[in-house]
Amino acid sequence: MIDKAKSLPADEVFLDLEDAVAPDAKPAARTRVAAALAAPGWAGQLRGVRVNDWTTPWTHADVIEVVAAVGAQPTAQLDVVVLPKVSDVSHVHALDLLLTQLEISHGLPVGRIGIDAQIEDARGLLNVNTIAAVPRVQALVLGPADLMASLNMRTLVVGEQPEGYDVGDAYHQVLMTILIAARAHGIAAIDGPYLKVRDVDAFRRVAGRSAALGYDGKWVLHPDQIAAGNEIFSPRQAEYDHAELILEAYEWHTSAAGGARGAVMLGDEMIDEASRKMALVVAAKGRAAGMRRLSDPFEPPR
Repeated sequence: MIDKAKSLPADEVFLDLEDAVAPDAKPAARTRVAAALAAPGWAGQLRGVRVNDWTTPWTHADVIEVVAAVGAQPTAQLDVVVLPKVSDVSHVHALDLLLTQLEISHGLPVGRIGIDAQIEDARGLLNVNTIAAVPRVQALVLGPADLMASLNMRTLVVGEQPEGYDVGDAYHQVLMTILIAARAHGIAAIDGPYLKVRDVDAFRRVAGRSAALGYDGKWVLHPDQIAAGNEIFSPRQAEYDHAELILEAYEWHTSAAGGARGAVMLGDEMIDEASRKMALVVAAKGRAAGMRRLSDPFEPPR
């Protein structure tokens, strides 16, 4: 699985020491993860490791062994530590301090290794703003299964609406709370996994909700989910083309040549500075996804 992951078109690959590893297998898993981070063949993805949470006896050793191995191998790369079950900002501060000491000890740039903080219970959701404010935190990640258990939701299907909740989206407030905290502090908001890995249509439906809100991506558990995720979290071609058109038109109309106007008509649509900001979001996501414009560029009126 590790070898296959190296060539997959995902933006980030993290190797798991938490829920995917049985307690008795955790020491051996650390060694394997450290070796994998130093092995050749990676295709440019961000590389990470999910350690165990601070309520367990394994977190300290997870971080020390993996970071030490990365520091000892010039070919090794560790971009992010995924910290699960973050219920209080002290969890992130503890990891931040430990990473700083290890970076200094092993000659790594201080602050180079980021933290993805996984929000998985009610306390974490209440404290998400202070968690997001820690400078080393690069992303907030929804942990849906544990959060659903924390809230006593009546369902066993992660990501699906609980039976009896037939109006709206039971997860909307959770998703928006995490998204607002992430945006307020300029970091990424990532939706959690969908566990029915063979049902790609259901994955598309669930992922479409968080993508529509503005999330930056979603965890995938199986290669079959990657293409769908990359598609869903990229703009539609027509959206991307129109965003680029708005940016070109607004740039011209606000220039001296275009009359230095701040609000103009583009077809039957009025555009202004707020339109530019919205278009920048869509265009940036399209460019990051490698999209190419298919429509004609803006032409100034003659």
